[in-house]
Amino acid sequence: MVDHERWSDEQSTTTVSVDGHDLEVAYHEAGPDESEEPPVVFVHGIPTWSYLWRDIVPAVAEDRRTIALDMVGYGNSAMSDDFDRSIRAQEELLEVLLEDFAIDRIALVAHDIGGGVALRFAAHNPERVDRLVLSNAVCYDSWPVEFVSTLGLPSTAELEREELEGRLESAFVEGAYGEADPEFVAGMKAPWLTDEGHVSLVRDAVATNTNHTTEIDYGAITAETLLLWGEDDVMQPYAYAERLAEEIAETELAPLSAAYHWVPEDRSDAYADRLREFLTGAEV
Repeated sequence: MVDHERWSDEQSTTTVSVDGHDLEVAYHEAGPDESEEPPVVFVHGIPTWSYLWRDIVPAVAEDRRTIALDMVGYGNSAMSDDFDRSIRAQEELLEVLLEDFAIDRIALVAHDIGGGVALRFAAHNPERVDRLVLSNAVCYDSWPVEFVSTLGLPSTAELEREELEGRLESAFVEGAYGEADPEFVAGMKAPWLTDEGHVSLVRDAVATNTNHTTEIDYGAITAETLLLWGEDDVMQPYAYAERLAEEIAETELAPLSAAYHWVPEDRSDAYADRLREFLTGAEV
């Protein structure tokens, strides 16, 4: 069994209601249930899924309960062609999921458009977020980038499967620092290489709406925040991390050199160590 298939096998599913639609959501859960600390929730971006956190979750789960979700329209969650996948809708998904799990307070770790979801949730529910970690996150008017906009064109739905796969592979290879791990690339591509996944990817890209981050009151975020940012990213440049640090009160900038956009993959060991240090308040 290949690595991403093993991750999928370890996932559980539940059904949540988002905008009046009952949607199946897949999530990967690990770590001790009895921990007194808030669970750590991981949110991915586009065009990734919870497998993005494959090397980070095991390290954090040594001490804490972890939940890495597949947003609706992504990974192994619902992909039907009848619901909104915008970050506004994904924020609602996160709210409903936490209510269903009876979780009052969390630490929130997010990447790319998952960062937009996390920023909205933290601004709208400041009492529920204990700590916030953002990595190369969309914010303000930093998105969508050209690659994602192209995915949302109607012509993308008509691509031959091989051409779609080639475009995705290029994005994951070129967006990595150094030589991309073939297991990572294969895992990131896998959800999109079915008829349903192909169409869902187009719908996910169409749903990117910059208004959903330009309207955030960033000053309303009270969580202790770590901006664990790939310093060499061109899709979500480090300058946006610096801008966030000016608006969010309790913020620490933590640039990771030799890391592009897929920073949890590029610098997985350094990322996991710095994340655990921030979550525990002590060196690991």
